[in-house]
Amino acid sequence: MIKVSAMKIGFLGGGKMAFALANGFISAGLAKPDEITASVHPSDVVSAEAFKKIGATAVFENKPVVERSEVVIVSLKPDVVAPVLKEVKDLPASKNKLFISIAMGVNTTSIEKVLPSEARVIRVMPNTPALVNHGAAALSRGSRATADDAKLTSELFKAVGTCDEVPEYQMDAVTALSGSGPAYVYMMIESLADGGVRCGLPRDLALRLAAQTTLGSAAMLQTNTHPAVLKDNVTSPAGSTADGTFHLEQNGFRSAVIGAVSAAAARCKVVNSQLNK
Repeated sequence: MIKVSAMKIGFLGGGKMAFALANGFISAGLAKPDEITASVHPSDVVSAEAFKKIGATAVFENKPVVERSEVVIVSLKPDVVAPVLKEVKDLPASKNKLFISIAMGVNTTSIEKVLPSEARVIRVMPNTPALVNHGAAALSRGSRATADDAKLTSELFKAVGTCDEVPEYQMDAVTALSGSGPAYVYMMIESLADGGVRCGLPRDLALRLAAQTTLGSAAMLQTNTHPAVLKDNVTSPAGSTADGTFHLEQNGFRSAVIGAVSAAAARCKVVNSQLNK
C-alpha cells in the first residue's frame, strides 16, 4: 500500500481544480511540492507558472506525469479523457497504478476500458469550494479498486473539504448537487443582494450581508438540526419571514431548485452516453 504521507502525485490536466487539490495536498502534508507533476497545455502559461510557484513540476506532455507518479489524478474535460488515457495506457508505469478521475460525467467503467487491466480506478466529484478548503466531494470505486485505494482517495480529498463514498450509480446525482450546486448558491446570494438593493441597501453592504447570511446558515447545520426546524426558528407567526417564505412557495422556489439538480443529473448521463458511442 502507498503511504499517504509520502505520495508522488501526478495530474493529467493542470487547471484550477488540479491546482487547488495540489495546494491542499501540500498544505496537509500528503505530498511534497517537488513530488507533484502536472501536465498543462503548452499555451496555458498561467497554469504552468501557478504550479511552479508552489514548487511543483509543470510539463507539456502527459507521459512524464504517469512515469513520475504513484497516483495519477485525471483532471481533464470529459471529451479529452479517452484520448489522453490512450496516449499513456501502454506505458509500463500505467500498470498496477491508481488513477483517480475527477472528469464530469465519465464513469469508472468507461475509464477502465481504456487503461491496462491491472490499473485501478476511482471516480471523484469535487467542487470549486475546494479552492478555499471547503470542498464537498464523493468517490466511487471502479471494479478493481480496493478498500485501501478508497481510504487513500478519501484522505486526499478531505485535505480540501469533505469526502463521502457512494456507489457509482449515485455519482451523477452527486455531480448535479454538490458539483453544480455552488452555481445555484451563487445565484441565490446574488438574488438576496439584489433584493436588499431593491429595498434601499448599498450594493456592497447587500452583497456582504447576503454572503455572510449564507455562510452562517450553512454553519448552523453543524448542530445536526434539520433545515426545516432551523427555518421554523426564524419564522415568527405573521412576521416578515413568513411573508417572504410564502412568496417563495408561490413562485416555485423549492421545485425550481429540485428541477435544477434533476436537469444537471440528466445532462451527466447524456455526456457519458455520448463518450461511450
